[in-house]
Amino acid sequence: MGRVESKVALVTGAASGIGLASAQLLAQEGAKVVLADYNIDGAKEIAAQLVEQGFEATAVFLNAAEEQSIKEAIEFTVDTYGQLNVLYNNVGVTNPQKDLDVVNIDLDEWHRVMNINLNSVLLGARYAIPYMQKAGGGSIINTASMAAFASDQIRSAYGASKAGVVQLTKYIATQYGKDYIRCNAVAPGLIMTPAAKNNLPQKMLDIFTKYNALPYNGEAEDIGYAVVYLASDESKFMTGQTLEIEGGHYMANPTISDLNDFTQQA
Repeated sequence: MGRVESKVALVTGAASGIGLASAQLLAQEGAKVVLADYNIDGAKEIAAQLVEQGFEATAVFLNAAEEQSIKEAIEFTVDTYGQLNVLYNNVGVTNPQKDLDVVNIDLDEWHRVMNINLNSVLLGARYAIPYMQKAGGGSIINTASMAAFASDQIRSAYGASKAGVVQLTKYIATQYGKDYIRCNAVAPGLIMTPAAKNNLPQKMLDIFTKYNALPYNGEAEDIGYAVVYLASDESKFMTGQTLEIEGGHYMANPTISDLNDFTQQA
């Protein structure tokens, strides 16, 4: 307990999944947490639960596709708690029905994904950094993805946007490190959020498990614990880095699992 005691943290996309787990863990470790989400009712419900448990939390509406909404969420955080120490840029979207290969991708979807996944990170940092400078420093954390490092048959915009997040993280770290502002990212593999559980058939989940180095898929808390670390002073000498949290799925030669099956059958 107390790893981020007295820090003020704004978590975007906080009403569910990775954002929710991260907000809960940050609050439990002593941060004053603002949960920002388009689903404001869900964010308010989680904030109320945290308050009932004795933590400090509140909620604010956020439309990550709109610059003014991002600016207002950051201003709300500072107006409510007096400062901003941690920003977790976590909002992200994907639509595999429209985000296809580069010949067939819906170009409106390309622009939507780039705006929400990448532009929102830029804008969050843009409006948070002046407040962090006033506070004497801070930690910006961005959600990238393993899609930034490994290509696919579809989701061209998603992968490109997340690769942009990885590189933008380095630029922010380089440009504002002398102000004691750190910027790092987390790159999740398959995480068993409600969206994954509700939308991915078991056979697809089994494929991911087969190719993981570990015999299971990740949970939202697995990312949340990394976020707490990056938000805390425990990571004070770490910046510009992307933590790949993916169960070893992308680590080995892709033939390893099939070769293991082959040798066991021989």
